[in-house]
Amino acid sequence: MDHDGGYKHLFSHREMIADLLVGFVREDWVAQLDLATLERVSGSYVADDLREREDDLVWRVRWGEEWLFVYLLIEFQSSVDRFMAVRIMAYLALLYQDIIRQGWLSTGGQLPPVLPVVLYNGDPRWTAATNIRDLIVPVPGGLAAYRPEVRYLLLDEGRYQEAELAPLRNLVAALFRLENSRTPADISRVLENLIAWLAAPAQASIRRSFTVWMRRVLLPGRMPGAIIPEVGDLQEVKSMLAERVKEWTREWQRQGMEEGMAQGMAQGMAQGMAQGMAKGMAKGMAKGQAVILFRQVELKFGPASAEVRQRLETASQEELERWSGRILTATSLEELFG
Repeated sequence: MDHDGGYKHLFSHREMIADLLVGFVREDWVAQLDLATLERVSGSYVADDLREREDDLVWRVRWGEEWLFVYLLIEFQSSVDRFMAVRIMAYLALLYQDIIRQGWLSTGGQLPPVLPVVLYNGDPRWTAATNIRDLIVPVPGGLAAYRPEVRYLLLDEGRYQEAELAPLRNLVAALFRLENSRTPADISRVLENLIAWLAAPAQASIRRSFTVWMRRVLLPGRMPGAIIPEVGDLQEVKSMLAERVKEWTREWQRQGMEEGMAQGMAQGMAQGMAQGMAKGMAKGMAKGQAVILFRQVELKFGPASAEVRQRLETASQEELERWSGRILTATSLEELFG
């Protein structure tokens, strides 16, 4: 399962579309939607070159007596598409053609409104124009009236900060937090929310979709090379993640001790005296302990700065031992270093 397939599976659930509209379309008209009427619409539109847009998702929802359509385009390419607005205009034209064929017109015979949403998950931040009008050369006089205006709503996951997303009881916000996570602790915090929010029997299907996506997409990306066991529920994912953290810590400890002892013996032998060997081994073991502690800091608090690395490398044996005890309970770097 790749990112596109995983997201298509997740956003095939009514709860995800509802939370997307309520949490990320911050406009007054959203309050007028009857979210209980959300229903999936077939999303296969064939252009002149016969390329199908089967991966895009189309939903519709009642807006008073009329329907509002939501067109969701999921974009996972590594580079920003400068002409995304042109693509959106073409896809909307295909969608409207299908709406006409299906007879989904308003009571007055007009076309229904469509909200185009681009969900972007690439590494570089999105810089492309969100309105096709901005891609066309401005012209003077009456010719400007013929310049089209088609806008799409951009959801660039990487732009959202944890402080903005964490307070939201929102499944899409939880998905963005998981995508932006860098440590097992980050993932575990979001998992606790999802387990609580999706506890009802009626939510078993979307709970399973999150479980499969994490097992097949998110965790392999965060733990390259690690063997991810089969899990059947979010609680099992949380337990597995906690166990893996313990295994990584033990492995780092073993590697750090072996590295320190090897360096110490090499330094001691080079000095050619027993006293030098003992001193070198002690120095090497301290260096190994600093390596272990640095890895634990990154595992718990995220990527560490050069200042933190230098502080650990120049610390005394007593300081390293004191910090090694605090790492288990500290909630910040300030608390760790006292």
